Amino acid sequence: MSKFLLNLFDKSLDIFTKEVGNSLRRSERVELRDIFTLEPKLQKAKYARNPKTNEKIYVKEKYSINFKLSKTWSKKINEEA
Repeated sequence: MSKFLLNLFDKSLDIFTKEVGNSLRRSERVELRDIFTLEPKLQKAKYARNPKTNEKIYVKEKYSINFKLSKTWSKKINEEA
């Protein structure tokens, strides 16, 4: 591959990942049709337990990312060779 194409691919991938990150920060769902879906999910604040010391600790509410693979790709992965 030429250096130009590698540089172009690198910039495109960088822009894509930044835009996905920005969308998730705005609590927006990101969908690549027929591939996957990313969706931010708010986890409520709760009390958790440190298993080593059995101490109760408070965990603030936070966002996690829910990843879902499309049915098409799930079938491709799980079909027999």
